[in-house]
Amino acid sequence: MTERHEGTMQYKFDMENNEKIKEILREVYEALKEKGYNPINQIVGYILSGDPTYITSYKNARAKIRKLERDEILEELLMSFIEEK
Repeated sequence: MTERHEGTMQYKFDMENNEKIKEILREVYEALKEKGYNPINQIVGYILSGDPTYITSYKNARAKIRKLERDEILEELLMSFIEEK
């Protein structure tokens, strides 16, 4: 969701989805890892391109990640990175 504020676009993130996003990312990561893929490379490929074929269908991972918006995934990853610092 975006909002214009004094000439600057603002993005508002739904914090309630935070745990759901983390759970799905963990499940997708594990499915990719189990299938022998580099999970980081595959998830980055999906986020950048939007192409769901970067994500395996093993353990329903592709369907799970497609429930999320890519901007939600990026927001969660950035928040997690900053919180670790």
